[in-house]
Amino acid sequence: MENATIPVDRTAQDRLFINGEWSEAANGKRFETLNPATGEVLAEVAEGDAADIDSAVSAARAAFRTDTWRRMDAADRGALLWRMADIIEQRADVLARIEVLDNGKPIREAKIDIRQSIDALRYYAGWTTKLHGATIPVRGNLLNYTLREPVGVVGAIIPWNFPLLMAVWKIAPALACGNTIVLKPAEQTPLSALELAAIGAEAGLPNGVFNVVTGFGETAGAALVAHPDVDKIAFTGSTAVGRIIMRAAAGSLKKISLELGGKSPNIVLADADVGAAARGAFSAIFYNTGQCCTAGSRLLVHESVRDELLSGLVDRAGKMQPGDPLDSKTRFGPLISQEQLDRVLGYVEKGRAEGAQLVAGGSRAQYEGEDRGFWLQPTVFDGVQPDHVIAKEEIFGPVLSVLSFSDEDEALALANASEYGLAAGVWTQDVKKAHRFARDLEAGTVWINTYHPGDAASPFGGYKQSGFGRELGEYSLDLYTQIKSVWVDLN
Repeated sequence: MENATIPVDRTAQDRLFINGEWSEAANGKRFETLNPATGEVLAEVAEGDAADIDSAVSAARAAFRTDTWRRMDAADRGALLWRMADIIEQRADVLARIEVLDNGKPIREAKIDIRQSIDALRYYAGWTTKLHGATIPVRGNLLNYTLREPVGVVGAIIPWNFPLLMAVWKIAPALACGNTIVLKPAEQTPLSALELAAIGAEAGLPNGVFNVVTGFGETAGAALVAHPDVDKIAFTGSTAVGRIIMRAAAGSLKKISLELGGKSPNIVLADADVGAAARGAFSAIFYNTGQCCTAGSRLLVHESVRDELLSGLVDRAGKMQPGDPLDSKTRFGPLISQEQLDRVLGYVEKGRAEGAQLVAGGSRAQYEGEDRGFWLQPTVFDGVQPDHVIAKEEIFGPVLSVLSFSDEDEALALANASEYGLAAGVWTQDVKKAHRFARDLEAGTVWINTYHPGDAASPFGGYKQSGFGRELGEYSLDLYTQIKSVWVDLN
């Protein structure tokens, strides 16, 4: 990998951003972030903990109470968000490079993330002037109306798979509604969050409105969730951690939204365009190296088209080779860490042990002829049974489980036989079947004859153990506002 260093024209520091200033952690500690493609140290950043979270929350609370932000003219607040989007657009190449080096994803995917981040900021910039209450025709000579007000201080905790995009998904609607924020990025990928803080300051966000504390989940993240002066927690991550957050937040009755794990079914019916379904199924599981909560990790295929579809998938998987993530031709990147690589390889062994047939991949892949970085071959298991571990648990890697079915009722039953309900895909040329499956699938998002498209205007979130609350679209405004009812006696 050539020039695999942090871009020299990045604007952020490798320190905490609190109340408009860069500072070291109170404990003086720092930690390393690695380049997943090579395993080499990329940077050292400040290791914040409870003391720094307290400072950041105090700054956010003070900024909220001064009315500098929440009482700012809505149009002016929207203009600042739009300005952030403009700066990101101007620095898109630098930000994409940061994401590639810190996360490992191919640069073509990183550029998609940047584009969607810009879209989200501009979408919510437009909402600032459209947040309003209503007048209600109540009984009596009384005037009743509602005010939609910001929640207060928002604690946002984001994952490592889409670092910049997940941060923007939370800060854009939260800021649009007039809240202030403390952001805790994943310890594996802190760099773009720090860059976003610098961009916010340059755009003109008042001090204390947007704060970033880098550190570990067990310390900084836990302190943010438990802090009594945080009004709302927005979390994206694993279901296991989501449960911990719910328990920790119960004492202060914080408002919570959780976007959690998934084991999404991707269903190919007998009448599907098999070629299109094969391409879609490949992207559904191997995009972002399978490190997507919506990954189509359970491929449910009608027995009549199974062989044809599987042949196409295995052929494509065999052609995918590790490549420099900074090369625009690269289509497949590494896993985020050695820990994640070991975890995914453990699931591969479980699949073998349970009797599933490994038909592609399954081993660590070399990068540039060496065992370095955190690379795994695209992996496909056939003959997977519904009770296999690899069919039930979220692997979060490039491992596909293929199951077959004989009729549509069986397909629906298999699809819904999961504790998760984040997303699902359906491939069919019959419009009635498409709508029937869309109605009956227990998932927050259903894609028909496609997989993974999204837009800032369309809501995203899960059913069951995949969490609650909807990010994006108009629906996310409910996560960051509260309603006040006002009564006036007109007698």
